[in-house]
Amino acid sequence: MTAPDRQTLHGLNTLRAFAILYVFIFHYTILSKQQPEWLTNISSMGWTSVDLFFVLSGFLISSQLFDEIKETQNINLKRFITKRFFRIIPAFLVTVGLYFLFPFFREKEALPPLWKFLTFTQNIGLNIKDNGTFSHAWSLCVEEHFYLLLPIIFLVSLQIGALKRLSWLLVILFLAGFVIRVYSYNSLYMPHSNADDSWMYWYRYVYYPTYTRLDGLLVGVAIATLYKFRPVTWQKLSRWGNLWILIGACILAIAFNAWEDIMEYQASVYGFPLVDIGFGLIVAGAVSENSFLYRLKSKIINHIAAISYGMYLTHKGIIHITHRLLPADINQSLLFLVSAIACILAATILYWAVEKPFMQVRRKLVKE
Repeated sequence: MTAPDRQTLHGLNTLRAFAILYVFIFHYTILSKQQPEWLTNISSMGWTSVDLFFVLSGFLISSQLFDEIKETQNINLKRFITKRFFRIIPAFLVTVGLYFLFPFFREKEALPPLWKFLTFTQNIGLNIKDNGTFSHAWSLCVEEHFYLLLPIIFLVSLQIGALKRLSWLLVILFLAGFVIRVYSYNSLYMPHSNADDSWMYWYRYVYYPTYTRLDGLLVGVAIATLYKFRPVTWQKLSRWGNLWILIGACILAIAFNAWEDIMEYQASVYGFPLVDIGFGLIVAGAVSENSFLYRLKSKIINHIAAISYGMYLTHKGIIHITHRLLPADINQSLLFLVSAIACILAATILYWAVEKPFMQVRRKLVKE
């Protein structure tokens, strides 16, 4: 039995919806001067949602490429780039325009240079202390670098007949991540560890760079490799979909409780891959036919998943505007609810006004 078509994978929509809502909660507690106590208690690990997005991207993008390889024994690089361009760039440029043209949209005072956004190099050397506005675009930079490198790696592997050994390359790259983080932590961050703004250097050298954050994407590619090229093995493993979800959740619980400070050495070197493996097992469970996530279908969940990209782009600006427009003495739970609704509405508008029309253009160009 072959793996089911990716269009039927409702479990991934559930995970995508969860990830964007958790990102929203996490950033809300950072941007809001006051928030309900119940919200503070559940938001602390919201930063890991970006790792879930990485695993999802690694799985979905490599699955698409694997389908093309199985069908044509090749990759149409022009077609791939066109699809990625019309999916990512239009909404991104609209959001960049909002930030640069309308200062009231900015959640902080200063932006990095425009060219860093346009070249997707904002995550390289990012000074979050002085140029922290729209800082969450760093993860888009990581994904764009991934979109550029992955099809090239696959094409080279095809040309030299090494695609069957791709699993070894994934292992090597995953292990290389540990070496890179050790170097980045000890040689780049530690010389600044006693400075008052040492946290800024940790983010610059350990958290934001593409070369320290590939683990989640690689985990997603590894799952897709098994999912697409080992259908018999996958069929056996997918019978235990709920178990994989449970094990993944346990690994995440261990990771969340193992280190109180994410900037300590152990968390910086081993924490990220542990979180990514946990999310990877949950993703594997979500695409297993016997799991509860695979069978979970909801129009609300599907809508939030559909607008998740636009919500990720705009949510900080919308939270900031909402807080400025509403009275300072408003009930904090009500303020949170209004902010959440405003973010969903703004993302829905962006989806219908920008994302969907350009996706239709894409379909015509690539004949989907």
